[in-house]
Amino acid sequence: MSEKLPQGEQTEEVDLGQLFIAIGKMFEKLFSFIGKVFRTLFSIIIYSLKPLVNNIKTVLVILMLAAIAGFIIEKLSKPVFVSSMLVKPYFDSKYQLANNVEYFNALIKAKDYNQLSKIFEFDSVVAKELIAFDIEIGPETPNDLLVEYDTYIKGIDSTLAQSQELTYESFIENRNVLSGSTFSITAESYKKDIFVSLDKGFEKTFKNQYSEKLKDLRDKSFKIKRETYIKQLERSDSLQQIYLQVLKTESEEGGKISIEGLLPMTKEKSVTHEYDLFNQEIRLRDSIRSLDEQLITKSDFYDVLSNFEDIGTPEKKFEKRYSILFPIIALTIIVLTFLFMKAFKFIKDYE
Repeated sequence: MSEKLPQGEQTEEVDLGQLFIAIGKMFEKLFSFIGKVFRTLFSIIIYSLKPLVNNIKTVLVILMLAAIAGFIIEKLSKPVFVSSMLVKPYFDSKYQLANNVEYFNALIKAKDYNQLSKIFEFDSVVAKELIAFDIEIGPETPNDLLVEYDTYIKGIDSTLAQSQELTYESFIENRNVLSGSTFSITAESYKKDIFVSLDKGFEKTFKNQYSEKLKDLRDKSFKIKRETYIKQLERSDSLQQIYLQVLKTESEEGGKISIEGLLPMTKEKSVTHEYDLFNQEIRLRDSIRSLDEQLITKSDFYDVLSNFEDIGTPEKKFEKRYSILFPIIALTIIVLTFLFMKAFKFIKDYE
């Protein structure tokens, strides 16, 4: 009996062995490459920090001078104050709001203080204290976003929604400042108590021909619906009166009829729908009340959820913190200068 394995099994073992060896070499090269990358990054960091360590006293002096210069500029700079207003526009007046914010910034940039004073109804000297306006989407909860996404999907063609794969993530990613229903308007000024005076100017931004047209169409539509509901309610009341009269008549007759020469016969009761009419009346009255409530609560072009503060808060932007920003810039310049000098020397001496 032969102790040798079949030739086919030997070939399979050789192929598997070569495969494992190839995989091992591949991982070895991969780990070696990753190691080289980390060593290179480490070398670059050390090479960049080396001149700082070698010249630590000079670097510290430069950083200290930069910090002192930044601190002096901060103290000499005119303080900037900010305040925000949260509004909820109706009848698509948000487009006019965004357009007017850009218009106000353009007037400030062009130093047209006379026009600004006319819009906000204060002196042109006060208008010079304005710096800029900014508009952003107001605070939104995850539930608000889900409701907005559901409304958006229902408002477009279902075939288009499926073909474009309009997921919740893509919807959130493609939103812009006009996608929201509430907006935060931020004003910047050199004068800390100017913000209350800005209300009158913004009141004018929500009302335009288009928003007035939408409100007029809404009011007319509500009026037609209300008249229709009232007519239906009157018909329902009339039917209820008829049913009550039928029931009263049957009650008075006792529900029996007799034919001459024959025994009395029981008369079948008329089928009425008082309960259905009662439910219909409740629904109609609820619809009328809902329309009246909407006309009362949404009669304005906007609602102010949070007004400008009487006194603005000091601005604390990082780009205005010169005592921190200047040392960072100085340190970056020192490192880049050293690297440039070393690269220049290497290129010059290269053969």
